[in-house]
Amino acid sequence: MSSGITLTSGMRNNLFSLQSTATLMERTQTRLSSGKKVNTSLDDPINFFTAQEHTLRATDLASRKDAMSEAIQTVKAANNGIEGITELISNAKALAQSALSASTTTEANTYACQYEEVLSQITQMSDNSGYKGINLLDGSDDTITVQFAPTTNDASLTITGFEACSGGLSITSNSGSWAGSSANCSTAITAAISSLDNARDTLRTESKKLATNLGIVTARQDFTTKMINTLDEGAANLVNADLNEEGANMLMLQTRQALGTSSLSMASQAAQSVLRLF
Repeated sequence: MSSGITLTSGMRNNLFSLQSTATLMERTQTRLSSGKKVNTSLDDPINFFTAQEHTLRATDLASRKDAMSEAIQTVKAANNGIEGITELISNAKALAQSALSASTTTEANTYACQYEEVLSQITQMSDNSGYKGINLLDGSDDTITVQFAPTTNDASLTITGFEACSGGLSITSNSGSWAGSSANCSTAITAAISSLDNARDTLRTESKKLATNLGIVTARQDFTTKMINTLDEGAANLVNADLNEEGANMLMLQTRQALGTSSLSMASQAAQSVLRLF
């Protein structure tokens, strides 16, 4: 059986110190390269899994935030339609008022035809106000349910549309009677103007509802952004390394390693001096 190598007490202590320094340097190099002081659950189980939970929740909220962005665009598309339809209603009202003071049947018929064309454009605009297949103005019972929290139905908002075509707004379209007798013509045109005013009021009411819902979604989106940042920051505080501190540690460990190597060399030289006695 071969005998083991016997080291002096000084050499053994120096060697142990160098091994410890090498282990610390490896850990510090890992932290510097990854930017984290906790890379696996073995480093710190509590901080590792807590940070992971924060990160997963932030990821879930980010997906909700994307859905909020799409909902905002859908509401904006509907609001664009309302603004356009409101302008067309103003044009239709101007035509009706002009027909009311028309001096000839031909002139009244001209205004009536133009009026009907504007009503047709109102319907077309309501049909074209959708976003990604959802139209809050076409009367198809389209709704948006916006989820705010990671868990479904934990916090949500349902936005309901309405029918903004000329028929849905109950705009009178019997302009064919505008060229009748003076009394009947005046009655028909006045009824049309009244229906246009009612349609305008309906649009204003629905626009306020959409604006309120838009404000809610926007506020929740801003809140979600802040929560994601808070969760990410919390996770980082638990696992991220202080690179300045780790850099300083590396310099100290390199100095310690150099001193340990010199000390081990000196201990070795002391042992070698014994050989000179023989």
